[in-house]
Amino acid sequence: MTEQRVVVTGLGTINPLGNNVSDTWKNLISGVSGIDHITLFDASDLPVTFAGEVKDFDANDYLGKQNARKLDRSGHLSIFAAEEAIKDAGFDINKQLGEEFGIIFGTGIGGIGATEDAVRVYENRGSKRISPLAITQLMPNSSTGQVAIKYGIKGPSLTITTACAASANAIGEAKRMIEHNIVDKVLVGGTESGTTSMTIGAFAQIKALSKQNNEPQKACKPFDVNRDGFVMAEGSTALILESEESAIKREAKIYGYVSGYGSTTDAYHITAPSEGGEGALRAMKQAIVDADIEVKSIDYINAHGTSTPANDKNETIAIKSLMGELAYQVPISSTKSMTGHLLGGGGAFEAMVSLLSLKNNKIAPTINLNDMDEDCDLNYTPNLSIDHNIDTAMSNSFGFGGHNAVLVFEKS
Repeated sequence: MTEQRVVVTGLGTINPLGNNVSDTWKNLISGVSGIDHITLFDASDLPVTFAGEVKDFDANDYLGKQNARKLDRSGHLSIFAAEEAIKDAGFDINKQLGEEFGIIFGTGIGGIGATEDAVRVYENRGSKRISPLAITQLMPNSSTGQVAIKYGIKGPSLTITTACAASANAIGEAKRMIEHNIVDKVLVGGTESGTTSMTIGAFAQIKALSKQNNEPQKACKPFDVNRDGFVMAEGSTALILESEESAIKREAKIYGYVSGYGSTTDAYHITAPSEGGEGALRAMKQAIVDADIEVKSIDYINAHGTSTPANDKNETIAIKSLMGELAYQVPISSTKSMTGHLLGGGGAFEAMVSLLSLKNNKIAPTINLNDMDEDCDLNYTPNLSIDHNIDTAMSNSFGFGGHNAVLVFEKS
C-alpha cells in the first residue's frame, strides 16, 4: 500500500480576532489583541471579568432561529468555520460531500453553556422543564454530528476530547486516516465556547487564569516574568485535509503539507506539565521522525505558550532539549497572546497560523512580552511581526490530563 502525502486545501475560522481567515491573519500580523471585558453575560461577580470573545456573530441570523436552537454556541461556531473552509477548498456547500469525506473535530468541554443552562432549569424549575434539545446541545460530539449533517459528510467521523490538545490530535488523526487510504479528504477542526460563568469561575478557583481585570488586552503575556495565567477564549477553526493526489487531480490550491504528527501522555499530573516538559519533548521528537526531517530544518515554532508560569517554562526547556543551541536561533511565537486560549479549538487555530506563516513567510508576534523571564530566554518574536523564510513549521499543543500533540507543516 502506498502511503499518501497529506496537504491542506481549505481554511476557515471564527475567533476573537476575526470572522474569517483574511481578517484574522491581518490582525495577527498587526499584533492586535482580541481580548476584552466579557459582554456575553454579566461577569461582574466573577474574579475574572475578561475573555477572548467572538464578535459580531448572531447564530439566529446565520442559521435561522429554528436551526440555531438545536446547537450550543460551540456548534454554531463550528458550522460557520466549516463553511468557509469548504468554500475555500473549492467545494460546493450546497452539495453533499458524501462518503469520500471524513470528519474529525476536537473540543475540550463541548457544549458547556448548554450544560449550565440545563442544570439551572433543573434546579429552579424541575426536570420536566428541561429542554428536549438539551442532550443534543451538550454532547461533546454534537458539533461533529451537526457539521456532518449540514454538509452531508458520510465517511468516518470522530470527536476528540484531549483538552487543549484536542484539535491538534484531530488533525494528526485525520492525517493518518488519509495516509492509510481510508478516505482521501477530511474536514477537521476544533471548536470551543467555554467563556461561561461557571467555567471561568472554576478555572479561576484553580488559579489557572490571569486576573488582570484592569488591562484585559495586556493580560495574556506568554514568557513574560509578570505572566499570571491564561485567558479564556472561544472560537472555531476548520481545515480541509486531502491527499496530494486528490488535490492535484482537481487542481486545488495547496497551503502546505501536514508532514509530521506526534502524540504522547505525561502520566504525571492532571493539570501540571511534566518536569522539564518531558512529555512535550517526546511528542516533538515523534513529529520530527514522522515528518522525516532533521531538527535543524525547523524554521518556526508556534508555541503552546499559554501565559501560565509552569507551561511557558517547561515548554522552553523542552524546546532547548530538542534543539540544543539551535533553539536560540529559531523564531517562536505564542499567538494566544492575542486570542487568549481557545482550549480544544487552539490546536486547529494554531495549525492555520502555521500554514499561513509558511505561505506568507511572516511570523506573528508574541504581544505583551516586555520583561522576559530569565527561565524563558529564547526568541519569542516580541511585540512585532517579522519577515522570515519558512519552509518548515512546528505547532505545539498541550492539555490538562497530560495530553501532548505536535504537528509539523512543510511548504508545498
